[in-house]
Amino acid sequence: MPHDEKPVFTRAFLTTALAALGVVYGDIGTSPLYALQESFLGPHAVPATRENVLGVLSLFVWSLVLVICVKYLTVVMRADNHGEGGILALMALTGTEPAHGRKLLPLAAVLGIAGAALLYGDGVITPSISVLSAVEGLKVATPVFEPYVVPITVAILAGLFLVQPFGSGRVGVAFGPLLLVWFATLAALGVHGIAANPGVLAAVSPHHAVSFFLAHGWHGFGVLGAVILCVTGGEALYADMGHFGIRPIRLMWYALVLPALVLCYLGQGAVLLGDPAKVPQLFFNTAPAWARLPLVVLATLATVVASQALITAVFSLTHQAVQLGYCPRMRVRHTSAEEIGQIYLPAVNWALMAGCVLVVLEFRSSSRLAAAYGLAVAATMFITTLLFAYVARKRWRWSLPLVLAGAGLFLAIDLAFLGGNLLKVKDGGWLPLLVGGGVYVAFSSWKRGKLLAAEAAGNDVVPLDVVARELVERKVPRVPGTAVFLAKHPDGAPATLVNHVKFNQALHSRVVLLTIRTEPVPRVPPAERLTLARGEHGFARAIGRYGFLEYPDVEELLRIARGMGAEVDLSRMTFYIGRERTIATDKPGMALWREKLFGFMQKLENPASDSFGLPSERVVELGVQLRI
Repeated sequence: MPHDEKPVFTRAFLTTALAALGVVYGDIGTSPLYALQESFLGPHAVPATRENVLGVLSLFVWSLVLVICVKYLTVVMRADNHGEGGILALMALTGTEPAHGRKLLPLAAVLGIAGAALLYGDGVITPSISVLSAVEGLKVATPVFEPYVVPITVAILAGLFLVQPFGSGRVGVAFGPLLLVWFATLAALGVHGIAANPGVLAAVSPHHAVSFFLAHGWHGFGVLGAVILCVTGGEALYADMGHFGIRPIRLMWYALVLPALVLCYLGQGAVLLGDPAKVPQLFFNTAPAWARLPLVVLATLATVVASQALITAVFSLTHQAVQLGYCPRMRVRHTSAEEIGQIYLPAVNWALMAGCVLVVLEFRSSSRLAAAYGLAVAATMFITTLLFAYVARKRWRWSLPLVLAGAGLFLAIDLAFLGGNLLKVKDGGWLPLLVGGGVYVAFSSWKRGKLLAAEAAGNDVVPLDVVARELVERKVPRVPGTAVFLAKHPDGAPATLVNHVKFNQALHSRVVLLTIRTEPVPRVPPAERLTLARGEHGFARAIGRYGFLEYPDVEELLRIARGMGAEVDLSRMTFYIGRERTIATDKPGMALWREKLFGFMQKLENPASDSFGLPSERVVELGVQLRI
């Protein structure tokens, strides 16, 4: 449903809203499993006194209001890239692409890559802590399961990743109803707890949050490292905007998710007011004894949903990074004939699986793992605010006072959360920094290396009219059929064409020089898909345009070209692709070690013939060496 349509409570609209519930709110919906208890556990915890419980609860409630309701649902989601959201879509919206000859990436590109890289750390931690915290409920139901918590968690995670090749579409239809039951259960648990101690409702007043900081000072600031756990998943609201539209997402938040979360946290707080010793496994201690085992099963299913949604998001994020030129081409499998967005990336899937299993084996408890969580979330929220301010000022021409007023409030909140989480670096916060740092180095090196390689290739481009004239003067034989040369530059003759004529002393009677461009928009209208210019001596130049959420299809482009009058023989067609190999040198441009890293990543890149869906029996690859 387009995000600018008026909400009409039709069956289709409610179905979309239910689907949004299952995909968008899995992460934030499973935060009650571990978020509140972490404020009263660990090195930066505070005692579970009445004043502290009310103060922390007030921070939880107002974090949900200010971060989710105000920042994301009201303000940030205005920055949509043709209906799409997410940090890379926002980065593309800034319009600051790296340029040839520039040694450093623009600041907006640096921020965008950093935010995307940190989300990979989130992608490793979220499934791990969610499933682990759910399975730990078995210890509350019966101590017999305590030695088996970690093995069961690893088995569930392994099973989750092993089914990814089959696609999430079949199980996806159950996500919404299952999360509906989950949030209803959260609300019921909250009401059960509040009924035993109604005085906890006083935490809704913000003065308890203020009093908490006045009483604890710097130590209270450290508690924000746990408070941010209640808003993990906030970026998902923005990233999934294009899939469901703003209004279905807002409807489910205000009608179900927010009330259920607030009730659940207040219910947990009521339990603490009655018995502070119940801090460990607080969520499961909120439930009656008879309900704990069924609750473990439901919680495990909910965390699988949350993990699946995040795995899918990482697949989508990686595809966007590939299309925008920040990541090498990877093998992509479409797992649905109906939904083009349902994809499976084997390399990413197995890397995530290995990461999650290693994290669980290393940390072994959700409490220890919670120390590693939050830093990536806080940093990503901070980067989102900076990019939003850039777009508001430069693209929308908002006045400086308006930008400072809006972004200033959010930056203050983000910096407070970021500072609180930086205190946890030595306790596990290093993990998302390590993962994010590695991804950032790889992405930025690939982007810079591609720019340098394009420069080196561009220096060798021969004007097409010179090539055509030499063909005539040298009387180069022209054989029947069509040759398609994939060209990175939309002018001149690619090196593959020049080398082909040089070594084979022949050329097809019809030649198409095809350049594929990825535009900084999610999708390109079909009418703007292809531009065609026909030249002399059987040459034609075509430029195909795709958005960063689309998948290039060369044969589709050639069918469009034929419909536009190009003389191409689809039955007798040969595709020529240049297989680039770079040679690292001490030339200015990039550090030598990064050039070697770029060369290594080139070797791992999926062949263009596979990525563009070309028939392998009609593809000819010509090697090209470039010195960068």
